[in-house]
Amino acid sequence: MIRLESHMGLIEVSQDYFDKIVGSAVTSCFGVAGMAGGRRAPAVRIYRDGGGLSVDLRVLVTYGLNIAAIVRGIHSRVSYTVEGATGLEVRKINVFVDGMLHGN
Repeated sequence: MIRLESHMGLIEVSQDYFDKIVGSAVTSCFGVAGMAGGRRAPAVRIYRDGGGLSVDLRVLVTYGLNIAAIVRGIHSRVSYTVEGATGLEVRKINVFVDGMLHGN
C-alpha cells in the first residue's frame, strides 16, 4: 500500500493496482515474454523513495533479442504509465531478467 498526502487528504493506492498497471505496461513492451516472480520475489514491487516511487520488476525476455534495448523500453513505458496514473515521480526502476523464452 502506498500512501499519498495531498491538499485533499490521504490517498492510499493498493499494491494490486500497481501490479495491474505496471504488469500491463511491461507485457506490452517489445521483447517481453512475460512476468516472473513468486511469493519470495514478486514480479512487481513498488515502494516509496523520498517524494517519489521506486519499482522492482522481474521479467522474462524473448531469446535472441537485445536485452538492453528491451530494458530501455520497459523503463520508458513504466515511468510514463506510473507517473501518469499517480502523479508521482518514478525515481528508480530495477529490472531483473529472470529468464529467456524462445519465441514461436
